[in-house]
Amino acid sequence: MSARMLMNGVWAALILLVLCECMMLEAQLQVGFYSSSCSMAEFIVKQEVAKAFIKDIGVAAGLVRMHFHDCFVRGCDGSVLIDSTLSNTAEKDSPANNPSLRGFEVIDSAKARLESVCQGVVSCADIVAFAARDSVEITRGFGYAVPAGRRDGRISLASETRNLPSPAFNVDQLTQNFKNMGLTQEEMVTLSGAHTIGRSHCGSFSSRLYSFNSTTSQDPSLDPGYAAQLKQQCPQGSTDTSLGVPMNPASPAITDVGYYTDILANRGLFTSDQTLLTNPATVIQVIQNARSSLLWKSKFAFAMVKMGQIGILTSTAGEIRANCRVINS
Repeated sequence: MSARMLMNGVWAALILLVLCECMMLEAQLQVGFYSSSCSMAEFIVKQEVAKAFIKDIGVAAGLVRMHFHDCFVRGCDGSVLIDSTLSNTAEKDSPANNPSLRGFEVIDSAKARLESVCQGVVSCADIVAFAARDSVEITRGFGYAVPAGRRDGRISLASETRNLPSPAFNVDQLTQNFKNMGLTQEEMVTLSGAHTIGRSHCGSFSSRLYSFNSTTSQDPSLDPGYAAQLKQQCPQGSTDTSLGVPMNPASPAITDVGYYTDILANRGLFTSDQTLLTNPATVIQVIQNARSSLLWKSKFAFAMVKMGQIGILTSTAGEIRANCRVINS
């Protein structure tokens, strides 16, 4: 047996293991949950994601990030979709989400279509989970089966977005943050690879360019050539909050391992990206992921399924919102 055949066999076994583990996770949710109650549910969401992606390829990264930001605050309950009111500032309007979080109109469109064919059946939380999977797939990542059956939460508080990891976190802070959500350090490194698609506003990393610490203005861990490029795109003192750059300049709309090769070249955009080279265990994982797209994509699919089961509401808990932006009266 050739070495190539042996390696292909190893990767195939890993993928099979991932798929089996995905199916075993959290029996409260089920793959094909809407097969009898709303058989077109996942297809309709996929259609809406595809339509939005054709108009704006950046929406895919937004929808993946939306799922992440939903799950890390009160669990995967669709609370990130709720609009603020006069008496409450909701998650979506916290500095962690506004103006950077996007894709809400895709969820709205999918929900409107689903309500027209299966009224009161498909939760907003599940739509977000489906849309994230479809976004990974449309950007050339691995598709994966999404266990569904989540119900929607009725509370959304901007103050609770403090549970979200900061782009300024170091590796220990990231590890603890993900551990608090039931995710391992390796899953943290794997899920961080979502930064391979999309853009970031300059304000999320400008301190690395102009005010790193009291002794140096520029982060010494940042490749000087890349830093110079970033300074051109994000001028010091600019008040234009819309300015941003691709997270992975070489392939910003492809779910690939470019994120990890960038880190190895000291071109990680956030402190929370480059910090993965400061810990022996995470360094090994970064190198492994950079070397094998197949391995990382398989691990990423599994980690997304696991993340999608954080703090879920099922059975009679929560509700099925008629409008994803507003709790039922």
